[in-house]
Amino acid sequence: MLIEVTDPADPRVADFTGLRDAHLRRPDVSRFIAEGVKIIERAFAAGCRPRSLLLQSRWLEGLAGVVDAWPEVPVYVAPEKLIERISGFHVHRGALGSFDRPPERPWEEILSGRRVIVCEDMVDHANLGAVIRTGAGLGWDAVVVSQGSADPLYRRAIKASMGASLVMPWRRMASDDDLARLRDAGFSLVASTLAPGAVPLDDFDAPGRVALLLGTEGQGLSAAWSDAADHHVTIPMTDAVDSLNVAAAAAILAHALR
Repeated sequence: MLIEVTDPADPRVADFTGLRDAHLRRPDVSRFIAEGVKIIERAFAAGCRPRSLLLQSRWLEGLAGVVDAWPEVPVYVAPEKLIERISGFHVHRGALGSFDRPPERPWEEILSGRRVIVCEDMVDHANLGAVIRTGAGLGWDAVVVSQGSADPLYRRAIKASMGASLVMPWRRMASDDDLARLRDAGFSLVASTLAPGAVPLDDFDAPGRVALLLGTEGQGLSAAWSDAADHHVTIPMTDAVDSLNVAAAAAILAHALR
């Protein structure tokens, strides 16, 4: 259903209005926004239910397959500048999709694997998306995020994950007590830390089931999470910098412990 849009205040494109608004970063909203043609295609491939699309006309041919498969979904067509006025930011390649937000995966599914990444208060959406992309690419089974972490389905996180957060099993913790849930399911909690006494990654013998604990961008793991861990590992590095970006550290650790 193709609909030309000429007015940025058109109520029919309300899903795409003001996408910088803080409320869209909350995990309790009913939708998520896919930015860019490739991410839109991956949202469809992941089985996400579309609400509407907002596109430049040049993308209609490339998305004809998915558009034809959902004839009841409105496809709003507008020039690039108008799309930016509606959304409030520079839209990558002038393509946005609004989809119903899928539910988080149940604990039973999360705990059925052997490798889980657990993020404590990771607030940067790009970092979280990169961590999820790394986990998916290196064969990890799931990602768990703390209550204070960013939303894996915020548009920047989805974009940074290249759509992996739409297919990688993930869920949000109810409280720090869920660390015990992981341990009770047979996972060893392996903390990434710079603290003295941590075992160099090269010397660490990974146990059978691993829950890799990653901390905040600035301070790393909290004392409570570090204390809760069964093992503490560190990435050997020079003194040229204080630490690695958490997404870079996640890639190194996830590769070594995969």
